[in-house]
Amino acid sequence: MDLGLKDARVLITGGASNIGRGIVHAFAAEGSRIVLSDIDAAQAEKVGQEALDRGASAVEVVVGDLTDEHEAQRAADRSVETWGGVDVLVNNAGWSVPGFIAKNTDRANWQKTVEINFFTAISATQAVLPAMREQGQGSIVFIASESAFGQIRQGVYGATKAAVVALARTTAREHGRHGIRSNIVCPGLVVPDGPDAVGAQSLWSVGKDNVFNDDQAAYLLKDTPMNRLTSAEDVAASVLFLASERMSRQVTGQLFSVSGGYTMP
Repeated sequence: MDLGLKDARVLITGGASNIGRGIVHAFAAEGSRIVLSDIDAAQAEKVGQEALDRGASAVEVVVGDLTDEHEAQRAADRSVETWGGVDVLVNNAGWSVPGFIAKNTDRANWQKTVEINFFTAISATQAVLPAMREQGQGSIVFIASESAFGQIRQGVYGATKAAVVALARTTAREHGRHGIRSNIVCPGLVVPDGPDAVGAQSLWSVGKDNVFNDDQAAYLLKDTPMNRLTSAEDVAASVLFLASERMSRQVTGQLFSVSGGYTMP
């Protein structure tokens, strides 16, 4: 099915590892033009080449820390200056270290979690809005999490993702009149599909068992109707649907759980 995304100008934050990499691959298969923004230069360059190999019309890699004040604007400007605008923003940049709320007392950890998960989404959204308003059209997809609804060991992380949901819906209400749609995808647990899926800057670089071990995954699956974990490709498919004006032109402010039914918001 033609989603109308060939040559679409797509900015993907945190596009080098795991979920972000899956999203880059999906847009590449549609023939989109991709700005891949990530802090990990080596992994970003590798995934950028993977995107070209998979059919992307063009790829621009912008390496930098999105928590820096002007970095999101630099990424958005690359699309505008190179291709004349931005059609899709995927706010995917994220980071988490699981911990119980009573034990996670490291304020620096809280701050980093807020900066990466929430502040980058604000700055990237603000960076693309002028171009999208001028075009009279655009789609912003926020990657939140099922942790936004309250999950064990995800207190601070989940709170930042709940904030992302509010930000996305406010954006939908404020900018629908400009032809801009804003929606949210909440993935379940997405374990990287192998060593090529993550770089040295990824939260998963410390090893899968240090983030979410097999016993914890089994506990989660007990309450998952589909009885399987979510893949990066699962998330990317929903992002493509929401990015496509052809498929979802009347969809905005909506939240989609891609978790096998673990949450049903």
